[in-house]
Amino acid sequence: MLVFWGSLAASEVVIDPEAKPKKVLSDYGFFKVGGISPLEPSDRVIPYDLNTALFSDYASKHRHIWIPEGTIALYKENDVFEFPLGSVIIKSFGYYHDLRDHSAGETIMETRLLVNTAKGWKGYPYVWNAEQTEATLKVAGTTMDMEWIHMDGKKRSTNYIIPNMNQCKSCHEQSGKLEPLGPRARNLNKTYPYPGGEENQISLLSRIGYLSGAPDPKDIPRVPKWDDPTSGSVEERARGWLDVNCMHCHNPNGAGDTTGLDLSYHQRNPRQWGVMKAPVAAGRGAGDFLFDIVPGNPDESILVYRIESTDPGVMMPELPRRLVDEEGVALIREWITQMEMPAEGITQD
Repeated sequence: MLVFWGSLAASEVVIDPEAKPKKVLSDYGFFKVGGISPLEPSDRVIPYDLNTALFSDYASKHRHIWIPEGTIALYKENDVFEFPLGSVIIKSFGYYHDLRDHSAGETIMETRLLVNTAKGWKGYPYVWNAEQTEATLKVAGTTMDMEWIHMDGKKRSTNYIIPNMNQCKSCHEQSGKLEPLGPRARNLNKTYPYPGGEENQISLLSRIGYLSGAPDPKDIPRVPKWDDPTSGSVEERARGWLDVNCMHCHNPNGAGDTTGLDLSYHQRNPRQWGVMKAPVAAGRGAGDFLFDIVPGNPDESILVYRIESTDPGVMMPELPRRLVDEEGVALIREWITQMEMPAEGITQD
């Protein structure tokens, strides 16, 4: 077991970032074979969590980072940390059998790897077997029928999408190349229950030699937990939800940059969030509405129209969902309802 309060053990991971992806996940050594769970991390494979996470049809997520020995990531205040060559971001998806009681069990469906190679980041999807003993590379992606007990006690189901390798770029492409999305200071600035005790994630990464250049956590930006009213105001939590669910496209370097929207949490111009902003291109995605956000009126806001749709030609984000984030949409509606009309003369940057 990794000793979090002391030095790191030698890595059990076997990876050549320039080689073809391995056919089965266990060949990398990220997780212990025969561990207490399919995702029990090996030494030097560091678990982490986010303050606010992307909605993925109510799937659970388990995140890990591995960095080659003798290398270190560089801290960035607003952008994704700069990871050294050979680093791997590991993200596993599953469904708890009962969202009200995680002890009732969980089925892991897929593990996605983002590997930092000499030619940039590459994404590889691995699909877990029914026995939960192995995951196999599935370049073409697939779908899985999943069901669970929801928070209201009712059974729900979905045909969950596991994207193919080419679809990674639909979310992860920034300035024409793939990049990780989650490991940003504002979303990592929280505590995590490590085996050695609870500790701020950025502090731990710095202490164990995985990260350099990070200031004290009190001086680091922090996105609130979108569904925890004690963590921030309605506006702060709504903008945190948009930051993680929409910003990967709607930022100056993302695929949706031509829309003029910048939904980054640190963006301070309401017009760039969409307030009284007309869409760049009309079409089915805009419905019959005139502005992205109409203060006080979520029912006339294009943003709400798109995030509560499941029509492939309308819905946002486009992947990887089939369902509506009912609770997230309710928060965005509450935010827009409370919003006041901006003063005349507000201009776009």
